[in-house]
Amino acid sequence: MTAFVLVPGAHTGGWVWEEVADRLRESGAGAYPVTLTGMGGPGDPAGPGTDLGTHIEDLVRLIDGLDAPRVVLVGHCYGIHPALGAAGRRPDRIARIVHLDTGIPRDGDPALALVPDGTVRERLSRSDGRDGGHSDVLPPPPSPDGWRRWGSTAGVPEEALERLARLAAPQPVDTLTQPLRPAESVSEIPATGVLCTVNGPGIAAVEAMVGLGDPRFRALADPRVGFFELATGHWPMLSAPGELAGVLLRAAAGEGHRISPPADERPAHLRPFVLDVPEARRERTGRVDLHLPGADGPRPAVVFVHGGPVPPEARPTPRDWPAFTGYARYAASLGAIGATVDHRLHDIADYGRAAEDVREAVRLVRADPRVDGDRIALWFFSGGGLLSADWLAAPPPWLRCLAATYPLLAPPPGWPVDASRFHPAAALRTAGRLPVVLTRVELELPELASAIKDFLNAAEHCEAAVEVIDVPGGHHGFETVDHTEPARRAVDRAMRSVLGHLRN
Repeated sequence: MTAFVLVPGAHTGGWVWEEVADRLRESGAGAYPVTLTGMGGPGDPAGPGTDLGTHIEDLVRLIDGLDAPRVVLVGHCYGIHPALGAAGRRPDRIARIVHLDTGIPRDGDPALALVPDGTVRERLSRSDGRDGGHSDVLPPPPSPDGWRRWGSTAGVPEEALERLARLAAPQPVDTLTQPLRPAESVSEIPATGVLCTVNGPGIAAVEAMVGLGDPRFRALADPRVGFFELATGHWPMLSAPGELAGVLLRAAAGEGHRISPPADERPAHLRPFVLDVPEARRERTGRVDLHLPGADGPRPAVVFVHGGPVPPEARPTPRDWPAFTGYARYAASLGAIGATVDHRLHDIADYGRAAEDVREAVRLVRADPRVDGDRIALWFFSGGGLLSADWLAAPPPWLRCLAATYPLLAPPPGWPVDASRFHPAAALRTAGRLPVVLTRVELELPELASAIKDFLNAAEHCEAAVEVIDVPGGHHGFETVDHTEPARRAVDRAMRSVLGHLRN
């Protein structure tokens, strides 16, 4: 008999798993929903010192007491942190770890990184929540509507959402701020990712990340790792309990989509640029590289803003990736200065810091005497697309054009991103007649394609000046993936359109 240990996320207890547990038991499996220390509601407050280690000990004791040779350990959201900690203590008892709509914490990561509310995250990271008279617990959202800020509630019935708000418990701050130190043995345990696609990326996006060669995602191509998608929000145990129970049973049986390692030994982002462009003189200052044309006199400049997140240890860094050096050199060959910048979007919680890096890079570029500071274009790529919102919301007079290529134009639900700030479709309403050159690919990742569609609908509604360039048969990152004539034409057309706006 398969035994499932069901570990809830922040503010919740074993009660959140009731329907899923019933479905699992009906199938003949064992199901053990967990209520961690202090998470049983008003009658079970967390005592002093309750931290991540306390919750790991809770799970270890439960596993030790089960009459089952091995268990499937399911962690939802915060629950993956104590689950991984317990798995490292009892690796021989764990048949599989299921990551339910949650990421893969790295060694030393606190669960705080999962908190979507940026204000809460900043306060806790700065003070552990206790200076200035703050409590040592994090109160749950006060109303059903408040839960939507913590992840998509799509599909959750109103009565279930009300129960979620009524039974939720304050979360001990130390469970969120204490770093996770998983044992090396955890990497040897088979794993399954269950992706809730209304709340975030699906399998196609994971495959794209593996294709980039990011070492953080290399393990996802391990044959012991499988994936499932559920077309629902962040609380599938409430919105789709039957489907979730079925997926868990299939995961326990070793099923799931497998991701293949890239066929090309070179990561996709390090393959040659689609155009053969001439070399240009390059100068480096801090985080910024300038690719200089041969022409004299102040020249217009294009600042190319890479996507991400990109891990801080990635080498080469984005300003040396063939796509960005290719674009910058192409701009230089046509008489403009191409600027590339290494901003610090290392994690999805880093958009504020990355935005300041971009702003500082623009200041540096405009201050260079070889640059015409009144003729600047900003060009955003992929996950960097969210960084365009600041500039769309209040375009300065020297910003003559904004370009975006296969961009992310709305923060996915549940991301720890300030959606009131980093939401280009909303910012577009105040962009006026700022020209926008948008390049989209036919074979885009679904979550990006949906946001692009919303952006274009907003552009039509407010009569924004958006030019759309399509890449037939193109993939995300097409400049180094698709060496086709449509890809070459798209890059050329976009560049000439941007430079045309700079010269007007």
